[in-house]
Amino acid sequence: MSDGSTATPPAGNPKSAYFLSHEDEAVERRTLAVMVDNEPGVLARVVGLFSGRGYNIDSLTVAEVDVNERRSRITIVTQGTPHILEQIEAQLLRIVPVEQVIDITKSKRGIERELALIKVAGKGEARVEALRISQIFRANVIDTTNESFIFELTGASEKITQFVDLMRPLGLVEVSRTGVLSIKRGKEKG
Repeated sequence: MSDGSTATPPAGNPKSAYFLSHEDEAVERRTLAVMVDNEPGVLARVVGLFSGRGYNIDSLTVAEVDVNERRSRITIVTQGTPHILEQIEAQLLRIVPVEQVIDITKSKRGIERELALIKVAGKGEARVEALRISQIFRANVIDTTNESFIFELTGASEKITQFVDLMRPLGLVEVSRTGVLSIKRGKEKG
């Protein structure tokens, strides 16, 4: 029996956390910077939180950012309803080695970038067109042979996806992406 509701749940596994409640809320994409103590098992605990509750990670990058204080920054791109995203932040803060969770997406001062290496093989007009498009996107040619290029491209994830889509018909061979990196503008830390 229908209640007349027109809201449709997000596609995917109906047993995931996206389907528990608040189904009428729109799914949003968020970038979270998680500052953690750099110790064994921290990444596994953070990833385990996501997998154990049925949350998905769209992008994940990790690196030590302060050698003296032994701090690492985990940048996570995820999706969910505002309710689910609040739960994710609260649950991350409960993990003992987590010092801080910063929602970069909510900050007007947030900057997000990604790096990609894109290999394209082609001859003739396809090769010329690939090079022309790379110049428009300000991609650097970091390797070239008579039959292929490897481009290096930095920018918003959408820009990289668009570049990759344009390279497909021109001989796209392989793509390697770093995942999203983020930081806030200004002199303050975080």
